[in-house]
Amino acid sequence: MPLEFSKKLAARETPIPGVVLYDLPVHGDNRGWFKENWQREKMVALGLPDFRPVQNNISFNEKAGTTRGIHAEPWDKFISVATGKIFGAWVDLRQGPSFGTVFTAELDPSQAIFIPRGVGNAFQTLEDNTAYTYLVNDHWSADAQSQYTFLNLADETVSVPWPIPLSQAELSDKDKAHPRLADVVPMPPKKTLVVGANGQLGKALRNLYERDSSVEFAGRSEFDLGNRESFAGRNWKNYSTIINAAAYTAVDAAESPEGRGEAWSVNVAAVSALARTAVEHDLTLVHVSSDYVFDGTQVRHGEDEPFTPLGVYGQTKAAGDAIVQVVPRHYIVRTSWVIGDGNNFVRTMASLADRGIEPSVVNDQIGRLSFTEDIAAGIRHLLDSGAEYGTYNLTSDGEPQSWADLAADVYELSGKDRAAVTGVSTAEYFKGKEAAPRPLNSVLDLTKIKAAGYEPALSSTRLESYVKNGLIKQ
Repeated sequence: MPLEFSKKLAARETPIPGVVLYDLPVHGDNRGWFKENWQREKMVALGLPDFRPVQNNISFNEKAGTTRGIHAEPWDKFISVATGKIFGAWVDLRQGPSFGTVFTAELDPSQAIFIPRGVGNAFQTLEDNTAYTYLVNDHWSADAQSQYTFLNLADETVSVPWPIPLSQAELSDKDKAHPRLADVVPMPPKKTLVVGANGQLGKALRNLYERDSSVEFAGRSEFDLGNRESFAGRNWKNYSTIINAAAYTAVDAAESPEGRGEAWSVNVAAVSALARTAVEHDLTLVHVSSDYVFDGTQVRHGEDEPFTPLGVYGQTKAAGDAIVQVVPRHYIVRTSWVIGDGNNFVRTMASLADRGIEPSVVNDQIGRLSFTEDIAAGIRHLLDSGAEYGTYNLTSDGEPQSWADLAADVYELSGKDRAAVTGVSTAEYFKGKEAAPRPLNSVLDLTKIKAAGYEPALSSTRLESYVKNGLIKQ
């Protein structure tokens, strides 16, 4: 069949998730033909992942019937035919529900196909002198080859309908020796690294992902963000995502000379190193932000509000956010008044209630609590759903309250009298004390995260569970 000229660039989905077949415009005349085999701008606009190819390989096959595969490689591929024609067969060898799914198609120079990492690739030439070409987004190495997953071309389970029977085809001895599907170890997904995994949010992420072997957790002893060796000593090609749960949060101490340096080191310099790693290796970076990037003069803080930090801590968080925004694949999760497994306001109030102390608590700072289990679940939702990259406010839901209101709630849930809590202004509370300036309104608008399909739990519901289930004593 002659080559079809002047087709429109088009994409066709296949039964294998992520495998997409493309029609390529080929322009020809009496001299031959020309095509744009890879055109990033047009193809990304059509939905092809911007997979950043780094190497171009060509396989020349002298005879029809040459058969190669089935090889699942640890990188993505964009495959096309330069001359001749092939019968292609692709088998999903990735860990997951689509394992073993098969797709086949004949390809000539007017077609191309995108094959994600872990999908087994094979082809059989249908014409002599066929040249098969593919772009890949990682450099070949002997170490990378050890991560391949193979399937036997003659596997009875997938039963590929080879046009030329394998008994008459040209195969390598290695390809003949590959295992059947029942003996194939599926290729695991790329890994997610959680840094700062021993803090309140890190512990919530550990609980959420405890059954997911693809998620690694690193506290400071396993991954020191201030040490270049932590970055150099890891093979980032095996990762897809970094979740940064590390932060310097000592708001008042950040105003001191020593604290200022540490805050900038953790919240800015370390974030810069993470961002650079994400850009260089095409990773998704999830970063947790704070209401302190704002001065608290707005009734509701939206994601696009300009930064107006009041103190050193807020300044470092704003600087970190600005850095993360240059990473193409990023989620900034902005939260406030965090409560989890660690020292926090609710535990302090519960402890005071247990000891019969009647505290004075600030009543002119308004906001919502953010329970770490909800922050962790929101992060997972953004990653799993493939939500649009960008900044998302994420706190618990419900009516905003003051710190004094929340303290009274804790007292009541602890079986104590709400009236034991006395409200005072921020100015009164900190009179004569060295303290950082604080935003008086920390209420974050949750419209965007809800539109992305995530509904945060009510703060009142979470608070009751936190206090009554004894979580304050863990």
